[in-house]
Amino acid sequence: MHSWLPFEWIAAGRFLREGRMQTASIILGVSIGVSVIVFMSAALTAQQQNIIHRVLSAQPHIVLLPPKEVARALRGGPGAEAALVQKPFQRVRSIDQWQRILREVERMPAVTAASPSASGSVLAVRGEATRSVSVLGIDPDRYFRIVPVPEKIVSGQARLGSEDIVVGIELAADLGARVGDKLRIVAASGRGATLSIAGIVDLGSKGANQRTTYVALHTAQALLGLIGGASSIDVTVQDIFAAEDVARVIAGANGVEADSWIRTNEQFFIAISAQTIANTTIRFFVALAIAFGIAAVLIVSVVQKSREIGILRAMGATRGQILRVFLLQGAALGLAGSLLGSAFGAAAILAWDRYFLAADGTPLLPIDLQGSLFIAAALLATLTGLASALMPALRGARLDPVTAIRG
Repeated sequence: MHSWLPFEWIAAGRFLREGRMQTASIILGVSIGVSVIVFMSAALTAQQQNIIHRVLSAQPHIVLLPPKEVARALRGGPGAEAALVQKPFQRVRSIDQWQRILREVERMPAVTAASPSASGSVLAVRGEATRSVSVLGIDPDRYFRIVPVPEKIVSGQARLGSEDIVVGIELAADLGARVGDKLRIVAASGRGATLSIAGIVDLGSKGANQRTTYVALHTAQALLGLIGGASSIDVTVQDIFAAEDVARVIAGANGVEADSWIRTNEQFFIAISAQTIANTTIRFFVALAIAFGIAAVLIVSVVQKSREIGILRAMGATRGQILRVFLLQGAALGLAGSLLGSAFGAAAILAWDRYFLAADGTPLLPIDLQGSLFIAAALLATLTGLASALMPALRGARLDPVTAIRG
């Protein structure tokens, strides 16, 4: 029976069958550990992606700005006392040769989208109500690839003609304004324009909804005195965690300031990094518990099967074959446990999506079933089984046949 199988496979299968209770218990233990890894990894990944989406979907990953103006002391000559130099007021300025920089940035493989903008502080006036807000002039076709404003519109539409403006939901409430109402925008220079509210947007942040307004790029350029200019270039990248590296490359090549979200949201980045470390730590300790469980069972198996091992050695089995018998047992326990654990983990994810719901009936935290996660868990458990079987396998291979048979 099974004569076509190698000796190691036959012996490993027989040892596992003879210790059915031990085999079943360790497979169950491995499956529980793998299911914890699968569910926790999927849940933490979903939570991380959800947080990142909420925070970064309303802002670019990198913002390119003109270099800050620096005041230089005028010296009267040798021996003159050093002048008191005060930091100059940072007025709204255009990025020098911004069209060239925009084209170069868009050609970078790491960049997914780039958009010029003209922004500054203005007064929004409606009747007797006045609010200090930030006006952001954008090219809709480019900018909406960075921040999906149309998806965040709660009233009206994201239309930005020369006489249109889109405002945050909190600002609209403060001014008592609705779609179609007129809004007077006045810049610090005295330039002004009367615009029609085309849409009201919810950016997911009360502060942003109170101060953010969107207009067409050329409208903001006229208001801020930046005719043909761009005060910033907004950029998104493929790998959000590489944003700081990409920002340094852009800044070094073009002589501009490049602020990545990692720098401007440092505490948020630290929290995300800590969550990633916690996820990795959980996986490590669960894998360690699996390894010790498999190793303990196989060590007991070596002690119990020492006489059989001695007989096999006396019949001509080599040390290498005995070694492979126990390594195969470890790998088989890990693989079987990982398959069962993946099924448990998938069931837990499906149950979570079905029974843990928000007030609107949608999943509280949507968790996706990712095939790569199950493959990784199976590989981890199988390799852990192999590694944990190494010590008992070496011990079994080193048994002296005569001593083992005599007991």
